[in-house]
Order: sequence, then C-alpha cells, then structure tokens
Amino acid sequence: MSNAEAAVLPGQRPWIAERLGITGRRVDAERGQAIVRLIIVPLFGVYIVSVLAFDGLNTLGDWLAVSAVLAYIPISFLLFWHIVRRPGHFVWRRMFAMCGDYGAMTLAMAAGGMGMLPIYATLLWVTVGNGMRFGSRYLLAATGMALAAIAISTVFNAQWRAEPYVVITLVLTTLIVPGYIDSLQRALRGALDEAREASLAKSNFLAQASHDLRQPIHAISLFTACLRDAGLGREERQMVENIDRSLQSVAGLFRSLLDIATLDSGKVEPKLAPVRVGDVIGDVVHQYSEMAQWADVELRAVPCNLVVRTDPALLSTMLQNIVSNALKYAPDAPILIGCRRRKGTVSIEIHDRGPGIAEEHLDQLFDEFYQVRERGDRDIEGVGLGLSIVRRVGGLMGLDVELSSVPGSGTSVVISGLEPCREAVRPIVPAATSAPSAIAGLHVLLVEDDEDVLLATALLLRKWGCQVQVETGIPKIASEWDVMITDYDLGGRKTGADCIMAVRELVGRQIPAIIVTGHDETRVQRDLGDDSVPILAKPVRPAELRSVLTTKAVAAHQ
Repeated sequence: MSNAEAAVLPGQRPWIAERLGITGRRVDAERGQAIVRLIIVPLFGVYIVSVLAFDGLNTLGDWLAVSAVLAYIPISFLLFWHIVRRPGHFVWRRMFAMCGDYGAMTLAMAAGGMGMLPIYATLLWVTVGNGMRFGSRYLLAATGMALAAIAISTVFNAQWRAEPYVVITLVLTTLIVPGYIDSLQRALRGALDEAREASLAKSNFLAQASHDLRQPIHAISLFTACLRDAGLGREERQMVENIDRSLQSVAGLFRSLLDIATLDSGKVEPKLAPVRVGDVIGDVVHQYSEMAQWADVELRAVPCNLVVRTDPALLSTMLQNIVSNALKYAPDAPILIGCRRRKGTVSIEIHDRGPGIAEEHLDQLFDEFYQVRERGDRDIEGVGLGLSIVRRVGGLMGLDVELSSVPGSGTSVVISGLEPCREAVRPIVPAATSAPSAIAGLHVLLVEDDEDVLLATALLLRKWGCQVQVETGIPKIASEWDVMITDYDLGGRKTGADCIMAVRELVGRQIPAIIVTGHDETRVQRDLGDDSVPILAKPVRPAELRSVLTTKAVAAHQ
C-alpha cells in the first residue's frame, strides 16, 4: 500500500470474509461445535435418563445407555479443553468426537422405545453440522455413521422394529437432507470461486491501472515543482499551485485504489515493532501540512511519547485516510490529533469541528464507495474508500475503529487497542530544514526506465544543486556516487532491488539508496529485504523526496 485482513477461511478472499462477518478473528469450527456439544449433551442426558428411569431401567441396555450418556458429559468437557489448548485441524480428534456423538445417541436410541425417537433430531443435526463445518468428506462419514446408528437401534429396539415405516422415513431423511445440503454447499463453493476470480481480476486491474497512471502523474508533479522555482510571476505561480493541488487530489485517489487492491490480494502482513506514537502522528501532520493550508485548516497534534507495538506503515495509512477525510469534509475547521491510555491500551483520537454527520449515515460510513451526499452539496474528490481502508487495516492489526459525530459540532474517530510496550525505539533522524543546502553538491545516481520521469527527476535534483548521473538501467561502470535513487521496475526482469545489489557490489560499499515505486510497498519491501532503504510511493511529493534525500545525505557524511 501507499504507506502500509484479517484471518479468513483458507483460500477465501478478504472481502468475502467481511461479508460473512468473520474478519478480525480466526474461524474455529471445531471449537464452535465443542461449545454446542457442552450445551446439548447435558440437556439430552437429562432427557434420556428421565425417559429410561420412567420406564424403570429394567435391562442391562438401559443401564449401559445411562452410563454412556453420563460419562460423555465429562468427555465433552475434555474435548473442549483439548481444542482450546491445541486448536487446529486434527482428523483423529474430529473422528473421535464423531464416534462419541453417534455412539452415545446409538445407545440411547437402542435402549429406549419410541420415547427415544426425538434423539433422531439431534442425530440429523449433528450429521448436517459436521458437513457444514468440516466439508463434504466429513458429511459423507457422518451420514454413514448416522445410518449405522439407525440400523443398530432398529436391531435392538423392538418398538422401532414394529414400526418399519418410521424406520424407512428415518433412513430416507438421513440420505436426502445431507445430500441436499451437500449440493447446496457445492453450489456455494462454485459461487465463491467465481467471486474470488472476479475479485482477483478487479484487484489486478486496479493495481495495474493505478501503477500505469501514477507514472505520468509523478512526472507532472516533478515538472510542476521545477516550474515553481523557475522565477514565474504571481499569476503563473498561482496556476502552478492549482495544478499541484489537483495532482495531489488525483494522487490520493490512486493511493486509495492501490490500497484496496492490496488488501483484496490478502498479502498484507503487519510487521509489528516498537513505535513512538508521537512520531507516526507527527509524520502524518507533516505530510498533510500543505493540504491543510490549502483547506485553511489548523492541523495540530498533541505531543505524545507513548511507545506501542504496531506496524508504523499500516498505522500511518489509517491516520492518513482519516486526516484526508477531515480535510475534505471539514474545511475551515481545526483538526486535533492526540493519544491517551485506555484500560491498559493506547488509543489515537482525531477530532474535527466540521459540520458533522447525520446519524442515519453513521452505520454505512465504513462501507466501500459510500459517501455522504445531500442535495446541493459541493463536489468532493474521492470515491469513498478512505474509511473502508481504515477499518480493514485496523482489523489486520486487531485494532478497533469507532466514529462518532454530532451535526453542527464535528466528528471524532478513535483508533483503540494499541498495545503499549517498553522496548527501545530507534530514534528518528530529523530532516534538515535547509534541504537544498544540505544536498547541494551531492552526487546522485538516478536509475529510471521512464524517460519523462527520468527527465523530471533529474531536472528537479539539479535545481536543488545535486550532481546527477542518469541511467535507464543498471550501470556498468562505477563512479563516486553519494546516494542512489532507483525505480522498482527497470525492465528486462530487473528490479530496484537488483539494481541496489549490483551497484553496491560495483562500488564495493553500502551506498545509501532510495526506491521510488508505483507498486505496493509491502511487496517491494519483502523483495528488497532491507529496512534501511526508504520506499517512496509514486507520485512522490517533491518535499518528501527532498526530505528523505537530505536524511540520507546527512547520514552519509556522518
């Protein structure tokens, strides 16, 4: 993602899991079945013992049935305990539980008369439940056990033998209902497969379209930055500012599209580390300071030194989307960001004093593509993905996101559930305020296969006083470079990671590097395997590039 699901069923797309209401936690069908067993076994145990006791417990079979049912109660608790202690897929445990369930029901139905016929309802329920929870193979095994239970019960139950049509009805029901359930499951799996394919196609399209369109926007943004320093008149400078503002809006849209595509891919994995909350908040405030000026908004953060264990990139993505929404929907109103302790955890709060949101919209705000629009409202850029991304990313990290709003008073968003920690946090090296002088004379290797982006980036770097060597691919001859900036996709099956490795081998040292990409940062970082290399998402704001470059220059000369 630009600066960045939840546990789902195997092979399932994240958004499908959301529709089923199971995001944010692992689905444990075996544990659910064990909980149901703890409730049903004692209830039917009371029923079975009562019926057999009413008939007088005259036979050995009656006593065996009572003993088996009563013994199965503690066995049910032991099964639950084992499932809690060792969750997962254990075929032997599932088969043991099935044998126990059907064995107890078989003894009860065989020992009693027609009074045990209601036990069949539980037998059918257990049969269908095994198939629904564990799949077709278990449904087939459960159906076989159920038929065996009916056969054994009929052999030992004289009243059942006296009613052959009842037995035939039980057999037919045991065959028809599971068979029908299995056909419905197969149809559902087919529909899910089609939905997965459609979702994957959509995600691939969004990711590719976002990447391809980011390239020219990135180049335009850099050319615009060069124009700003070209000695233009007041009117021309205002036009450049308007172009830059529009570009930032488009860039935000592409960032949201790429975030959604990345989340749909199911490949986002949080990388938890000790992080100072104030550093993340401060970085977001710095990133949106220019946009806040355009919106005439006072964007302020309360200092916070609390340290939490989280993924700073994902947390930053959440804050970026919330702040961006506040700037769009609450212009001319102050925004305050801060954090506080809550019941042993840390929460981040974002408050604005905008027009607020009517209550009827609150339940839908986190839905994809939902926007609050009233008759006569002004046009707002964006497609309604921001809060959906916030909630989905929060679900990945086990965080809760709550939104409250009072029309006429403002809106508050609270991210809660951050775990505090006492681990040491690596201090962040602040970027020098006088960036152009800090990087003046810096020898930069620029590797980019897109000619427009290459020209725009080189022009901007030279305006900052850098000495730039441009390459469209991995260079073959070493030079005295201070830092390198490389695109991720370089053509010819070569990537920025390959370029960094080759250049470092060429110069014989760990030359500082920066990667600029239109792809998902998580994917690029996984391929790179080096956390010291910053990854900038296209279109890169010139101020962001200058800040990172200054930091690298300062570190290189220390």
